[in-house]
Amino acid sequence: MIVKNFFGTTAKGEAVDIYTLRNSSETAVDILTYGATVNSIYVADKNGNFADVLSGFDTLEGHEKFSDYQGMTVGRYANRIAGGKFSIDGVEYNVEKNEKGITCLHGGAELSTAVWKAFIVDDNSIEMNYTSPDGAMGFPGKVDFKVTFTLHEDNALKIEYSAVSDKKTVINMTNHAYFNLAGKGDILAHELMINADAYTPIDENSIPTGEIRSVEGTPFDFRTAKPIGRDIDADDDQLAIGKGYDHNFCLNDSDGPIATAYEPESGRFLEVFTDLCGVQLYTGNFLDGTKIGKNGDPLIRNAGFCLETQFYPNTPNMPEFPQCTVDAGEKFTSCTVFRFSVK
Repeated sequence: MIVKNFFGTTAKGEAVDIYTLRNSSETAVDILTYGATVNSIYVADKNGNFADVLSGFDTLEGHEKFSDYQGMTVGRYANRIAGGKFSIDGVEYNVEKNEKGITCLHGGAELSTAVWKAFIVDDNSIEMNYTSPDGAMGFPGKVDFKVTFTLHEDNALKIEYSAVSDKKTVINMTNHAYFNLAGKGDILAHELMINADAYTPIDENSIPTGEIRSVEGTPFDFRTAKPIGRDIDADDDQLAIGKGYDHNFCLNDSDGPIATAYEPESGRFLEVFTDLCGVQLYTGNFLDGTKIGKNGDPLIRNAGFCLETQFYPNTPNMPEFPQCTVDAGEKFTSCTVFRFSVK
């Protein structure tokens, strides 16, 4: 079942709606037209008690003024582009440098702050559309974006992305949900598995160095589930740069989940599936408690963790990485599934 309600009005005067998707198990997902944002996910614990397992905001004002992309659809290019520039067929494009005036982060936040058009597809699925004009944030091509959210009976939230440009361009989309399976506190006791033998180390501006580094013997080895907090403060130059985990993992080929997370007290268990080559683990390192989130609670450090399925950061400038350049008229597609259960 899907229910639509009014959520608020942006500072620009745009009306924003909230759509609630609910299945027969009473699992529910709230999605905003602002940023095509997954605002809340309500799932039961091992005792049947429901809680919202996303860190974020109760109000539109919170998203507009204080958001660190909580739950938002991110693009045109998720993650970072070094120097805010890249070239396609010998033509250089200078894009928005919205991070420290140095890098382009999450496509300049265009998709995350836009108000999308929503269409109910059926009883468990909603489609959102947004058209980005040619040259927006400096990127080439007019692009028609579509994101479809489907809540299945097995408590899986499926997110399907598609985009078509009228010029050759780069496309890299993700969702920036901050998960907290306990529904409160920090996420350091969550037991996380990432099916990746390697990750991409970063420089002081969080740009990949180009190295594909083995996780073996490092704090980045999540191939066997371990508490997120076990190694987060280890003496490691990469953790020092990110003030914790804020790194892309190079996913192994697998038919199973690319990541899982388990919260022992609640028993909630999350499985993540994707057809993409990378996932960015971010552990809310720059949250400092000064921003107020849901229920009036401060967003403390490590209040949530992100598993942003995507192409590697700075791919347009790294020819050795898997590429995400699409030709004019070529359809970009990707799919990620977040499935919830208890154990």
